[in-house]
Amino acid sequence: MSRPGDRTSLPAGLLALLCLGPALPAAAQQQATLLADLTIYGDNTEFFNPFRDGETLLGAAGTVGVDIELTDQATLRGGLFLNHRYGSARFAEQWRPVISLTVESGASRFVFGTLDTVPNDFTAAPDLGGPHGLLPPLQVETLAFTRPHEGGIQWQVASDRLDQDAWINWQRLNTAEHRERFDAGVRGRLAIGAGSPVALAYQMHIVHEGGQLFDAGPVNDSIAGGPGLVIEPRIGFFDATSVEAYAMWSKHVPDRAVPESTDHGHGIFLRAAATKRGWRGHAILWRACLWLKEEGDPNYGSRLQDSTVFRATRRYGEVGLSRAFYEADGVMLAGSLRLHRVERDYNYSFRILAHVNAALAIFRR
Repeated sequence: MSRPGDRTSLPAGLLALLCLGPALPAAAQQQATLLADLTIYGDNTEFFNPFRDGETLLGAAGTVGVDIELTDQATLRGGLFLNHRYGSARFAEQWRPVISLTVESGASRFVFGTLDTVPNDFTAAPDLGGPHGLLPPLQVETLAFTRPHEGGIQWQVASDRLDQDAWINWQRLNTAEHRERFDAGVRGRLAIGAGSPVALAYQMHIVHEGGQLFDAGPVNDSIAGGPGLVIEPRIGFFDATSVEAYAMWSKHVPDRAVPESTDHGHGIFLRAAATKRGWRGHAILWRACLWLKEEGDPNYGSRLQDSTVFRATRRYGEVGLSRAFYEADGVMLAGSLRLHRVERDYNYSFRILAHVNAALAIFRR
């Protein structure tokens, strides 16, 4: 619900997609499947710079539940999500019910309820492992560990030419203590032609706080994104290679009632990667001007930890090496190491992940 000047409705594009959602067909064979999806994570960032502190994240997060296939295209999921940090005195830092309806039609997949936050193709590459596969300037990767559970609406497309994920995630209700909060985004890639190594890409993400039931704090927005170009040339020595370039813009509105507080920024994101025998190396270059983005990686941002703006131009770079050391059907054990250059500071980070996805049919008729 919103008042004039507080637009908390779904983005128009998402509404259009929902209206075009597939209809349920007639009843078909039903099946119930017990599932377990678990990620054990160890992420250590040795950051010593004015933008972001180092942090160690060690824990396990996952879902145990049941999928009920209502029809050939519709699946109802129910279960429990838990996120436990090792060393904590609490049983779980976060636990939530898992309730979702998924409807598939051709290349489209519509999810209503608990979202698929982490990309289904679990990756060892740390720069690709953030929520929904967003670029780090838009959303920091470690949210995949600290906030892997999301709820709302999601529409995914996976065809020969188009790969897209669009969603809205409701994070917080509007109460007397705080504003409501949600984030919404889209990430996509469109191949220029069948079998072409060139694709057009696009990413957009917004974080909004508002609501009209209670006026607890300012109404604010943080939106950023832009188009990109992806080239995957065939180089004989490597198994796969890719080069990406994105031109991005940001708009940060800390208080809609104070228009002069709005900041506009822009940036260029470049990434090159190559894989060989399971090893993947990557390099990232980032140059931005007045980049302020809620939920973005602070290493890419223009704001210091004391909330002051560093200066108009920001520079960041990283190189990394990753590999899945064990990979089988439904199981992966991976590790990575990265070196970061944050302005004049040189830092490093490393990560080890284990992912298990198991399913067992328990009922069929």
